[in-house]
Amino acid sequence: LQVTKVVRSGELDSRTRRQIFDAIGFTFPNRLLTSREPPSGCPEHTFRALGLTLLACFCTDPELAGHSQILNKIPTFNDILVSPCSPDSTPMIDDAYQCLTAVMATPRGPRELVTKGTVSALCQAYVSGSYGSDRALTLLLGLLAVAEARCWQRDAPRLLAVLSKLSEEFLRAEDMTKFELCELLPRFIPLSPPLTQESQGSECLHTIYKGLASILGSKLSEAQRDPALKLAASLVQACGSEWIPAESNGSKFLALLVNLACVEVRLTLEEPDPMKEEGKKEVITACYVLIEMGIQECLKEEEPLLEAAQKMQLMRIMEEAFAAVIFYLRQVKQEALQDPFVFASVRILGAWMAEETSSLKQEICELLPFLVRYAEKLFKEGGTAESLPQADAVQAGPVSTESSVVPQDALRFLLPGFCHLTAEDRPRDILISEGAPALLCDYFLHLWEVLTSEPGSLTPLTSTEMSLQTACGIFLNLVVTAPDLIRQDKTFSSLMEVLLKSLPFLLRQKDHLVLAANIATLGLMMARILAGSAVLQKTQPAKEFFGATIRFLSQAHTAQADPSSQRLAMAVSPAYASAWDELRELWLLGMQALAGCVPLFPWLPAAVLQARWLEGLSELLTRVAPASVDFELVAAFQGMLVELARASERCREVILSHHGEEWANLYGMAALEQCLSEQ
Repeated sequence: LQVTKVVRSGELDSRTRRQIFDAIGFTFPNRLLTSREPPSGCPEHTFRALGLTLLACFCTDPELAGHSQILNKIPTFNDILVSPCSPDSTPMIDDAYQCLTAVMATPRGPRELVTKGTVSALCQAYVSGSYGSDRALTLLLGLLAVAEARCWQRDAPRLLAVLSKLSEEFLRAEDMTKFELCELLPRFIPLSPPLTQESQGSECLHTIYKGLASILGSKLSEAQRDPALKLAASLVQACGSEWIPAESNGSKFLALLVNLACVEVRLTLEEPDPMKEEGKKEVITACYVLIEMGIQECLKEEEPLLEAAQKMQLMRIMEEAFAAVIFYLRQVKQEALQDPFVFASVRILGAWMAEETSSLKQEICELLPFLVRYAEKLFKEGGTAESLPQADAVQAGPVSTESSVVPQDALRFLLPGFCHLTAEDRPRDILISEGAPALLCDYFLHLWEVLTSEPGSLTPLTSTEMSLQTACGIFLNLVVTAPDLIRQDKTFSSLMEVLLKSLPFLLRQKDHLVLAANIATLGLMMARILAGSAVLQKTQPAKEFFGATIRFLSQAHTAQADPSSQRLAMAVSPAYASAWDELRELWLLGMQALAGCVPLFPWLPAAVLQARWLEGLSELLTRVAPASVDFELVAAFQGMLVELARASERCREVILSHHGEEWANLYGMAALEQCLSEQ
C-alpha cells in the first residue's frame, strides 16, 4: 500500500508511473475496488479509495486510459459521482473525475462514456451541486461537443434538468454571470424535439426568454450584446419562433431581436475590413439566423406574432441589412470564396431574394454575375445536395463558421430567387449572359440522380425534390420568355432527354404528383420548341413520356355527388385533391401545351385514342352538371379537343359518336362545335 502514498504525492513523472503499472498491473487495483471489508479502524471505503488512486495514476498515460480494464470501470466512476459525499470521500471523487477526464480524451472514450451512463451521472452530480459539480459541467460540455445527438437520445430528462438549473441561474443573475451563461446555454440547447415536447423543456424556453428579454431591453456593451444574440439564434435554430410567447410583449421582443440583428449586420458589414475582429463571423452568422426568422414571421399569415405595422417596419430595416450583405459580397476576393462565412452570407441573401422581389433590384442585378460564378464554383467542386442532410428544407440552420465545415450547395438556396428573377427582362438577360441556364441544367441532372439514388422508392418530400420543382419553374420562365435560348443551347436537348425518362418513373411512385406535374408541363412546353430534335421523333422514351402526360392530365377530374342538387358535379380526383392548389396552374398549362403539341407530332392523336381519353372525357362531360365545370376547365378541354379533331379524322369520329356536338353546345364550346360541323 506504500505505492498509493507515493502516487498521491503527485511527484511522479510518466516513466515512473509506467514502471509502477508494469509492476502491479490491473489485478491489484481491481481487488482493492471489490474489497468490502476495510482494515480495522479505517473508513469503509478505504480499499476502494486506494484502488481509485492507482487507476487515476494509470490514467495519466493516454494508452492506459483507453485500456478495456479502465473502460469497464466507467460504471464504478459514475457511482462514485452520484453517491452521498462525506468530507473523507472527496479524494475519491477527485480521482473519479480524473479517470473520466482521461477516458474522454481517448478515441473510444466519448462513445464508451455515453453508452455506460456517464451523462446521467454527470447531470445528477451537477444538479445536486455536490462536491466537484463544476467538473461535471466541464465534462458534460465535452461530451455534448462530440456526441450531442447520442447524449440527448439516451438522457434527455437528465439533460433537461441541467438546462433547467442553468436557465434559472440565467434569469436570476444580475452580474456578469448572466453573460457567461449566455455563452454556456447554447451548448445545452438540442436541435431536437425534447425542448418543445417535454413540459420541462417548454419551461426552460420560457425562463430563457424572460432572461433574454431583460438583457435586450437594457443598454448593452458589445461584449454583452453578442452572447445574447448568439443565445437567441441557438433557440431559433432549435425551435423556430415557438419559444417567443404569442402576446404583445412577445411581438415587441421579436421585433427588437430582428432589429438588433439587422443593426449589427449593417454596422459590421459596412466596415472596410469587417472580419478583422476575432469572433465577429459567429456573431453575424447568428444575426443571419435571427433575420431569417424575421423574414418568415413577416410572411406568416396564420397566427402571426407580428402586427402589420411591425412587419412593414421590419421589412424596411431588413432591406438596409441586405444592402450591407450585398456590399460585403461585392468586396469578396477570389481567395476568400472557400470561407464558410461567404456561404452563410449568400445563403441568407437567397432567403431574402426568395421572398422579397421588389427591393434592392438594382443592387441584386449588379451582384448576379458574382452569385452565378460562386454557385458554379461550389457546384463544380462537389459541394452539392447529396452532401446535405435531406430533411432540412428551409430550416437548414445557419452555416457554422468553423474552418472544418466545407461550404456546401449554394445553388439550392439561390434557386427560389432565380425563379423570380427569370420572370423579369433585365435580371434574366444577366443570368443568361453569365451562363446560368447551362449551370442550372447540369444542376437539375445532378439533383435527379440524387433523388433517384435514394434508397427504396423515393423518400417523402426532400430538399432535393423542392429544388427540382423550383428549377422546373425557372426553365418554364425561360421557355416562355426566351424560346430561342431553348432552341439553340445544346444543354436543353440533354435536359429534354432526362425529362422524357423521368416522368414515367415518377408517376409510378406515390406522393410525387407536384414534381411530376412540373416535369410533364415543362416537357410538353419544351417539346413544342424542340419538336424537330432527334430525341422526340417517335422514339420509345418520347412515346412513354407523352403516354405518361396523357395519363397525368386525363386522370385529374372525376364526377362526384353534389349534395346541393340531384346531379353529379365535376370534381378533382381524390389522388390530386390534397395538392390541387399547387397542381391547378400546372395542369392548365399542361393542357394548353399538349394541345400545342398535337399538330407538331402526327403520332400523338393515336396515343390519345389508345388511352381512351376521348371516351372518358365525353362520358364525364355528359354525366356532370354543366354549372359545376368552371370556365377555365371548359377552355382547357376545348383547346385540346379542337386540335385533336383537326389533326385526326379518327379523333373527330370518336368525339361525334359520343354526342360531342350536344355537349359542345351545352358547354358553349363554339370552336369545337364549328370544327365538328365542318366536312
